[in-house]
Amino acid sequence: MNGELTPLGSLLPALASEARRRRLAMGLVFAAIALAALVTGMLWPKKYEASTTILAQESIITPLMEGVAAPTGNKNRAGIARDVIFGRKVLDQILVGGGWMAKNPTPLEQDRIIEGIKGRTIVKTGNGNLITISYFDSDPHRAYDVTRQFAQLFISESLASKQRESREAYEFINSQVETYRKKLTDAESKLKAYRDSNADARPGSEADTNARISQLRTQIETARMDMMDRRSQASSLASQLSGESEVNAVQTADGIYQTQLAELQSHLDKLLLSYTEDYPDVVRTRHQMQDLKQQLAQSEQRKLQARSVGAPATESVVSFNPVYQQMRSQLATVRGDSAAAAARLGASESMLQAELERSKRIANSENVTAELTRDYNVNRDVYQDLLKRRENARVSMNLDAEQRGLTFLIQNPAMLPLTPSGLRFMHFGLAGLTLAVAIPLGLLFALVRFDPRVRSVQRLEHDTGLAVLATIPFYPTPRDRRRERLHNSMLALTITGVAVVYLAILWLRLKG
Repeated sequence: MNGELTPLGSLLPALASEARRRRLAMGLVFAAIALAALVTGMLWPKKYEASTTILAQESIITPLMEGVAAPTGNKNRAGIARDVIFGRKVLDQILVGGGWMAKNPTPLEQDRIIEGIKGRTIVKTGNGNLITISYFDSDPHRAYDVTRQFAQLFISESLASKQRESREAYEFINSQVETYRKKLTDAESKLKAYRDSNADARPGSEADTNARISQLRTQIETARMDMMDRRSQASSLASQLSGESEVNAVQTADGIYQTQLAELQSHLDKLLLSYTEDYPDVVRTRHQMQDLKQQLAQSEQRKLQARSVGAPATESVVSFNPVYQQMRSQLATVRGDSAAAAARLGASESMLQAELERSKRIANSENVTAELTRDYNVNRDVYQDLLKRRENARVSMNLDAEQRGLTFLIQNPAMLPLTPSGLRFMHFGLAGLTLAVAIPLGLLFALVRFDPRVRSVQRLEHDTGLAVLATIPFYPTPRDRRRERLHNSMLALTITGVAVVYLAILWLRLKG
């Protein structure tokens, strides 16, 4: 025999022969599979699924308060819903509401029940704002109650969580505001105390000192130039004074009187050319001339008396040079101005040194002042920012407390499931009948196909390449015929029994 595949046409007689010979075994296999599927369908737990849809929407106030109130909601709605629903607080209430706690389970059993509830619960989102919660159970009433309670607990816990989150955020920011207020007050006190104890550390001291130094340097340059100019003038006047005579002339008293009398006579002559003898100036001039004549006469008498006594005459008068006197006065003035300029120069230089020393002290205090000012500015900026954030948190807390921000609305409420979902008894019955027919036929085909025994003339001729001249038919004995009738009866009873069982169970399920 070769290893080539046998044509399907040549297997049909063998399949029919083996089917007749093994019909009872095939019937038993059919009955076993059909009844097993039926039992499995009856024992298979029913799956009643209930679902609810929650709409998470933001109030019209939310966009209006943007930038003033910070939203506390998260865009990952499914993640939030899953965390809230699968929280132990919610699941403990579900255990009570679903009736599981009526049997007083142990903590280990409670954990197993909770894991089962988690496995039967599905949370998903649609279009970002729709949250769907689905739960299935073998009890339709419990599926409905659990799903409805999940929705209620999710909404209440979400709103409570938002309120708690906004309140905790406000309390935290408020505590930070108080902390930074104390830091700001301390920094301000340190800066004020340092400036009070160091006069050079006050604001604007460096600019004032620089301006004062520049002014003093200008004054020093001006005083130095003025002093040099005064000294030059003094030197020039001293050289000119050395060429002038101090005394201009030496005159007697009579000569002086004669000169004055001549001047008055000349003045009188000029007045008489314009006025009369009664004019006051003419009268006054005549009186002055008379006085000079009297003094001149008295002088002559004193000379005669002095000569009679033998005393020396001391009537000469010295006349000083007016140019010399004027130059000497100017020289004294210039020397005084030069001394004053030198004094100003020394005072300005002293003040300049004092300002330079002050600028050094200011430079040394700048590091401390800069550090204190930097701490003050940082604390002030953070404090002002925290004040704004605290007010934003206060508005957010008020919005969440009044439920004016994110709201939850049950779009599709949970309904009591009337029919189970998933595999039902009808599915198991149809699948059982199909498998009960297909499996025995498949086993029969495998037996005929892969069994090496020869079951037909065509197979023998095909495998050996020889022609078959004659075949010996099988002639059953009376015992064989009785056995075949028994097998046919048992097969009929088996198939009939399976059909009766299926019809009875179907009638009972339709009735009840």
